[in-house]
Amino acid sequence: MSNPHDIPRCSFCNRGSDEIGKLIAGPQGVYICNECVDLCSEILLQDPPQAEQEPFVLERLPTPKEITSYLDEYVIGQTQAKRVLSVAVYNHYKRIMSASETDEVELAKSNILLIGPTGCGKTLLAQTLARFLDVPFSISDATALTEAGYVGEDVENILLRLIQAADYDIPRAEKGIIYIDEIDKIGRKTGANPSISRDVSGEGVQQALLKILEGTVANVPPQGGRKHPQQEFIQIDTSDILFICGGTFDGLERIIAGRTESGPRVGFVRDEDSTQGAGDDISRFLPPGLKLPAREERELRRVARELQDKSRLLRQAIPDDLLQYGMIPEFVGRVPVVVSIEPVDVDMMMRILVEPKNAIIRQYQKLFRLEQVELSFTEDALLSAARQALRRRIGARGLRAIIEERLLDIMYELPSRDDVQRCVITGGVITGEESPTLYDREGRIIEDTPLGLDKAA
Repeated sequence: MSNPHDIPRCSFCNRGSDEIGKLIAGPQGVYICNECVDLCSEILLQDPPQAEQEPFVLERLPTPKEITSYLDEYVIGQTQAKRVLSVAVYNHYKRIMSASETDEVELAKSNILLIGPTGCGKTLLAQTLARFLDVPFSISDATALTEAGYVGEDVENILLRLIQAADYDIPRAEKGIIYIDEIDKIGRKTGANPSISRDVSGEGVQQALLKILEGTVANVPPQGGRKHPQQEFIQIDTSDILFICGGTFDGLERIIAGRTESGPRVGFVRDEDSTQGAGDDISRFLPPGLKLPAREERELRRVARELQDKSRLLRQAIPDDLLQYGMIPEFVGRVPVVVSIEPVDVDMMMRILVEPKNAIIRQYQKLFRLEQVELSFTEDALLSAARQALRRRIGARGLRAIIEERLLDIMYELPSRDDVQRCVITGGVITGEESPTLYDREGRIIEDTPLGLDKAA
């Protein structure tokens, strides 16, 4: 009588060869019976094939006026830029929604180029548009891109960020918005010998972007990085992706001035020239009747004149100016909608601090409420912060840095104190001449200055 332990058994159901019809031997003593094979086949057949992802469709396309109204809630000023963007975005998605219609006329895609100084709201406009439309959105930096085969990021990586923002839902990603920042930094090299070395991060990147901007089926490495043979790729059609490119284009105003012969004079500007003759143009940067020390007023007026001149010139930009700046003709042709973003003036900065739904002051007030402290700013505090940001020439982006710097000590101190109910920030606090005024639970001023809040000399 044979030993039952010597009978081969199915490694799945553990039945012996005498209990089943056939037993298939595998490596290292592994067996599977015919019944387990049939069961596995049934399971595979029952598992439905992966369904194709349904096309992404906007439930309702808002009108340009509705888009502008939403932008007004988050972006201060920039009236003309909002109108142009709203119409361009509306036409883009209307083109997508009408793609199924049989018509001889095929609507072309209109990508957008935003030109404006730092801190004027280029990125915020693009982010707010995508949030309102509820479409995937990603931001990429053009300075990190290089031509294929060189150290740096391939242009396909900007598509990967959009795919990730869409949770790898390709049909949804194909209707998204990509914002490419610092696009002016990939202008081709200019000068007497522009072709001595290969321009892999300038003209080479522009060339690599052309097909993606126009619309193509791109192969994207799922993990990013460089492409390799035998690598699996994610395919995405960029024909319906809206590309918004933004840049400061420093020096473009001089090119426009040379063409129009209406630019600012080259050389030094005398103080009396910088404080006279600006008229209503400078008044939008400096509120009339503003009382300032003579030295600060001259400095602010000089900055205001420069911003006003640059803004006026950039509004006159034409494709030839961009070509002279270093953008190749094929790239300029693929971004037909050019929007000039106005620099931020003092009044706009004061409104930016308090008016938007996510205003900077509101954010800090919420932080203080978490410590059971009421935070308030006087009008002259807002004005002082706006003046400092204007002098720093970094637009609204500098406002947060200024407020953070002046609130640092009190935010360090508050978690350790329970006697403070209210904190008032004045203009002197912003300029560093005073400490915040603190009130206790009874509404009385706390006379002693907390640690780290010693008054500036």
